[in-house]
Amino acid sequence: MNQFNPQLLREIMVKNLLEQLRAITVVVADTGDILAIEKFTPRDATTNPSLITAAAQMPEYQEIVDQTLLKAKQDAGGSASSAQIVSLAFDRLAVAFGLKILQIIPGRVSTEVDARLSYDTEATIAKARDLIAQYEVAGVSRDRVLIKIAATWEGIRAAEVLEQDGIHCNLTLLFGVHQAIACAEAGVTLISPFVGRILDWYKKSTGRDSYPPAEDPGVLSVTQIYNYFKKFGYKTEVMGASFRNIDEIIQLAGCDLLTISPALLAELQANLGDLPRQLDPAQAATLDLKQISIDKATFDQMHASDRMAFEKLDEGIKGFTKALETLEKLLAERLARLEGDHTLSQARDDMFQVYDLDGDGFITREEWLGTDAVFDALDNNNDGKITAQEMSTGLGVLLHLEVAR
Repeated sequence: MNQFNPQLLREIMVKNLLEQLRAITVVVADTGDILAIEKFTPRDATTNPSLITAAAQMPEYQEIVDQTLLKAKQDAGGSASSAQIVSLAFDRLAVAFGLKILQIIPGRVSTEVDARLSYDTEATIAKARDLIAQYEVAGVSRDRVLIKIAATWEGIRAAEVLEQDGIHCNLTLLFGVHQAIACAEAGVTLISPFVGRILDWYKKSTGRDSYPPAEDPGVLSVTQIYNYFKKFGYKTEVMGASFRNIDEIIQLAGCDLLTISPALLAELQANLGDLPRQLDPAQAATLDLKQISIDKATFDQMHASDRMAFEKLDEGIKGFTKALETLEKLLAERLARLEGDHTLSQARDDMFQVYDLDGDGFITREEWLGTDAVFDALDNNNDGKITAQEMSTGLGVLLHLEVAR
């Protein structure tokens, strides 16, 4: 007779943390890697230039990159410069990955507006409408697309106009409650407060190595925003983003949505145990909170007085801009190779020097201005630092024709 094994019975009966999280929170995959999306089957997915840069380096996606570049060259005409072709191809590549992702997930994909337009309301509106038009031409309803815009005052005003046109927006690079309230008052569909980057700033600012999960500054920020929205009945959804560890995710169980990297999704899936709900609209309704209205003067004053939000928003825009510029360089090199020019530029060396702020030959997570997903992809040995060799290896994949299908 087989001996009773209580541990085995518990493992059979207890769901893993990812399964439990999905019961109370919408799980979003923070990746451009289509294979990872297929593995974890999230409802939604989000991309940005850094994530697309990482995905575009993978051999399995070379066909998408090449087809997009060659079609852009054809449509741009024989007299078009390489820069013009690459510019046309960039937005199309973002949409191409978005379309592939939408074939897998049942929900929405987020596609980002050029970070260089973050302080230009009209240009942001125009770019967003162009992205939506590309999706609609491909037969995808605008209801399945979220346009990602940096949560500057100008970006929020652009989102307000777009939402009135039925174009739903995801406001990103959000670090302060003033940004969150302004978004909610503008009728934005979704906001993405950056948990891990807030923690990074506080650790660097205070010199502390760590915080207990319940005292994590990023967790506290998202909790404050969530409670405020639920207390005053705002429809804007809160999606925590940029996580450093699963403890942050566990502390935000119950949040409307959480966008999580494949590595942390795998860790949640591998762990058993109880996952209690931490954020609850019924609990938020009982809190004694004061409602405030955010006009431009109030926004500017609150933003200037919140050093963390001020610095991280500026840093984030610069990081996304650098990622975009790097992707453009890599696409230009790829185009040159497709056209038979095998001369390599200095894109990889340039990118390394941009991020190695202290010139010590390593890029730390604090120096990195791009997204966590790209840092993790380049940090091959997971030691928290990117060497020049790791940068060369990671970005070099895109530059070699022999890996293309």
